Amino acid sequence: MAEDIEHQYWYNQKTGEVEQGFQSPSIDRVGPFATRDEAAHALDTLRENSRRWAEDDAAEDR
Repeated sequence: MAEDIEHQYWYNQKTGEVEQGFQSPSIDRVGPFATRDEAAHALDTLRENSRRWAEDDAAEDR
């Protein structure tokens, strides 16, 4: 069964609020996340992913 992303959780970068479903414009949303808690920590997740990608890119350049 396909995931129902319409009812998953999103982090709204503009307001800093967690939303369930498509409540705000897509440009303002990050996600989807399976739980409200995961969405609430979206910025931490994005920072960690960016850090890892930067490390991977640096390793490839060696």
